[in-house]
Amino acid sequence: MDARRGLAVVALVTLVAACGGSSSPSSVTPAPVPPPFTSVQQVRVSQASTFTAGCDGVPANGTLYTNTAVEPYLVASPFNPMNLIAAWQQNRWSTGGSQGLMLASSVDGGMSWTLTTAPFSRCTGGRAGNLGDYARASDPWLTVSPSGFAYALSLSFTGATLAPGSSSAMLVARSADFGVTWQLPHALIQDGPQGPQVFNDKGSITADPVNSSYVYAVWDRITSPTTAPAYFALTADGGSTWQTARSIYDPGPAAQTLGNYIVVLPGDVLLDVFTEITTGVNISSATVRVIRSVDRGTTWSMPPTTISELMSIGTTNPGNKNEPVRDGSDMVSVSALPVSAGGAGTVYVAWQDSRFSMGKHDGIALARSTDGGQTWSTPVQVNADPNVQAFTPTVNVRADGVIAVTYFDLRNNTNPSAAHLYAEQHLSGSFDLRNAPNSEGLFLGDYQALVSTGSGSAFLPFYAQPQLGSAVLTDAFISFPAAPAAAARVFPALAAAAGAELTPGARQRVTERTRLVQRQRLHGR
Repeated sequence: MDARRGLAVVALVTLVAACGGSSSPSSVTPAPVPPPFTSVQQVRVSQASTFTAGCDGVPANGTLYTNTAVEPYLVASPFNPMNLIAAWQQNRWSTGGSQGLMLASSVDGGMSWTLTTAPFSRCTGGRAGNLGDYARASDPWLTVSPSGFAYALSLSFTGATLAPGSSSAMLVARSADFGVTWQLPHALIQDGPQGPQVFNDKGSITADPVNSSYVYAVWDRITSPTTAPAYFALTADGGSTWQTARSIYDPGPAAQTLGNYIVVLPGDVLLDVFTEITTGVNISSATVRVIRSVDRGTTWSMPPTTISELMSIGTTNPGNKNEPVRDGSDMVSVSALPVSAGGAGTVYVAWQDSRFSMGKHDGIALARSTDGGQTWSTPVQVNADPNVQAFTPTVNVRADGVIAVTYFDLRNNTNPSAAHLYAEQHLSGSFDLRNAPNSEGLFLGDYQALVSTGSGSAFLPFYAQPQLGSAVLTDAFISFPAAPAAAARVFPALAAAAGAELTPGARQRVTERTRLVQRQRLHGR
């Protein structure tokens, strides 16, 4: 291996004992033979870019990585479990965002796909007349209502974060035909270029799992390099109209929210789970927190409930410690036991954390609430190899209570200890992270995706991965792993040592990574 390069794998662990307008779509035939680096059945969903040079309509600013697909998202329709809808950033810029978001639909459980777009940016048909008149798009997110209507959310923007003359918006488009075509987007919020210098970032969208009339969107609105309150909008009529966006939590001066995500629980209860970053003179810290609404978002509980301190030091290329991987540091992944399965308030949160190695490298932490987010368990480590860097986790809990977590790691040839709780499967063999676009760090996405389609069904991971060779080229893949009992190694979940505290040096590394995340938000969206 080239000493300058970092080889990564994608892994899945399973807890087997529960504690108006669109572009024309095109059909895609998946590669008939899985790529040589895979260890499970895998279908490539992204395809070669069809965007034309200069389609964004502005002078180039940064390096454009053509034929890169990053930051993928996937959702399974509760109306038709064979209907999967995917999204990703296509053609990532080094300076943040992509030329456009690609969308794809499958009606055969992910074996074949139809590619399409919504006019979220100029390269996918955006213009002044349809609200999509933006140079770039980022942060794709998807949800599907019980009636089968799909919603796609985009951060669309022109210009740099907080720069004079820049603009940004949260745009949502709706599909009534399983994600094959998309209606013109609705703007949940638009800022600039004549208004205050603010920037909307890191949105997510969640359909009510029982009532198709309600869909909720949440994001942070950066108002300065260190402040970003959480903003919220909802529709009560299935996306025909949206209520005016408003702030639901402002952490105050020198503090910001990041990665807000809405969870819907029985009885019209909503949770907003997020990371809160506090910036001090000598130290910055990150905390996983949650606020709660019992009236569909009209009012929210204050102060927020703390889930855990977040102690990520981030990922670096093993061959070059000065080369960061832009991973999911200071972001969390959230999944709740489905309401249809009697999930009366069981919620899981996963994130990167260095506490298990005493600040030497990040592992994957998992915490649980069984009372609707009011109290939380002590985090445990759930990545199989505790001796290597693990990053960008995604958690999903199935209707029968089985939990799965996917993540990347940079492992050595070590074997996990035998036990009876968690089971690991590799979703791919090694790939070279240096073949990922560099956007304030080697970048496959701040998040990846993982879905299940019902009790006893397979978990379906969706993730970005570099191609073989030496060129910067990445694709989005869906995998079809076998049942855990047939293919997995088992290992125990690990708690951090009782009473252990990070050293001052490790605390400083946490601060440095938190401040890097803040810089990435400003320079690399």
